[in-house]
Formats: sequence, structure tokens, C-alpha cells
Amino acid sequence: MSGGVVSGTVGYDEVQAGAELPAVTYPVTRLSLVKYCGASGDFNVIHWNERVARSVGLPTVIAHGMYTMAQAGKFVTEWVGDPGAVTDFGVRFSAMVPVPDDDEGATIEVSGKVVAKLADNKVTVDIVAKAGGAKVLTRARATVLLP
Repeated sequence: MSGGVVSGTVGYDEVQAGAELPAVTYPVTRLSLVKYCGASGDFNVIHWNERVARSVGLPTVIAHGMYTMAQAGKFVTEWVGDPGAVTDFGVRFSAMVPVPDDDEGATIEVSGKVVAKLADNKVTVDIVAKAGGAKVLTRARATVLLP
């Protein structure tokens, strides 16, 4: 699946521990990063200037870590159908997402798995995010309140 699909509201009774959430790919272009700079206020030049990024030892411009995390959050909210249903969300950053200066950019592939059904209609979802074959987030987990 590509670009993200809103599946609608997922109900607690419909979900089982072990359920796999289908992978979704999110494109990342230089334009995406410039827009994110403006939205977040994070104008660190390694996210938009290749010359500076290379001068500090990076292979090219890299995506913001928080941009990558946002794609994982988007994945969960699209699955559940309600952004307000996410009650807890955390990740650790494990690899960079290099974004080449071409018409394709990069992609972040996000998938997930329901690992537990908790009390009070909550479920825990483990998230996997990869770019260029590398796992870019670790310990990525969300707790979601379902109807």
C-alpha cells in the first residue's frame, strides 16, 4: 500500500493480539523536508542544504527524526481512524533517512502489529519503520484507545 489509507474506526472487539497492520509507504522528498522545516520551526541546514550536510560527514540531506516519527504516528492514526485515539506514543531513533535530490526522494515503510489488548479498550501496537532497508526507529510503540 502506498501513500496511506484511512481504514475507518477500528473497534476493540474486532482486534486480536498478534494482528498485523499492513505496511504503508510514505514518500519523502526535499520539498517534504522544506515544508516540515516551516511547520516545525526546525531549520537545521542538514535537512535542506546538501553542501552543508556533506561538510559535516552526512551522505546527503537527511530527514528530521521527528518527521520520521510523524510518519509512524500517521500510520497508527490512519489505521485507527481517529488521531485522538492515540494515548501514548514513543520511539527511539536508530538510523538516518537520507533524501536524495531527485524526483523520487526516499520512502519510509511503516508496518505494525497489535501486541497486547489492555483493559479499558486499549491496545498496544508495535511499529516498524524502515528506509532504504534500514530500521530507522526502534522501540516504536503506541497505545490506542478503541471504541
